Amino acid sequence: MEPTSTRPRTVAYLRVSTDKQAEHGISMDAQRAKVEAYAKLYDLDIIEVIADAGHSAKSLERPGLERALGLLRDGDADALLVVKLDRLTRSVRDLGELLERYFHDGRWALMSVSENIDTRSAAGRLVLNVLASVSQWEREIIGERTKAALAHKRSRREYTGGRVPYGWRLGTDGRTLDPDPAEQATVARACALRDEGLSLREVVLTLDRDGHRSRVGTPLALSVVSRLVREAHR
Repeated sequence: MEPTSTRPRTVAYLRVSTDKQAEHGISMDAQRAKVEAYAKLYDLDIIEVIADAGHSAKSLERPGLERALGLLRDGDADALLVVKLDRLTRSVRDLGELLERYFHDGRWALMSVSENIDTRSAAGRLVLNVLASVSQWEREIIGERTKAALAHKRSRREYTGGRVPYGWRLGTDGRTLDPDPAEQATVARACALRDEGLSLREVVLTLDRDGHRSRVGTPLALSVVSRLVREAHR
């Protein structure tokens, strides 16, 4: 009778999103080559390579990932191997859920080639949590900077994409916003009526009676008038 192998039975998980399949380093072929090389180096027994093609990492609801995790739950695999953590998930919350449900107690292992993570050790689990927190921090910082940059552009009446705000029109350069005389008159009238003590509903009715309309010729909605007056008084 041959001795039972002690090599961890490992399922390799690959993922590419539709718009990134051709990018260097994360194509299916490149990922497969990396996990196979890693498995050979660390003496892992890859029992199956599972791929999700064209699936975002924003959700854990992916057929390939569910099958890979199912192999762990069913006792058919001991470890999950990925090329990079963002192939698994981009969400710290989802990563935390995976760690809690599958990898926190060492029953199954999570390994990542690029980050050189192996949760079979406490140190590996610690590094994974730190990396996840740093990644989330970086995304939040980028979001804050983007928000601040857009706010700065709006303060300078620069076009930031989307619908041109009421009271303005896109300049001939396609980048700046120029006042629209008719719409600015409507905004000014709304502000004046509000300053006279009229309720927002009364302002809306008065604007409609005086012929101040939306761009498509309909009466201005109460929410629109409220926003216009609020922004004009900033």
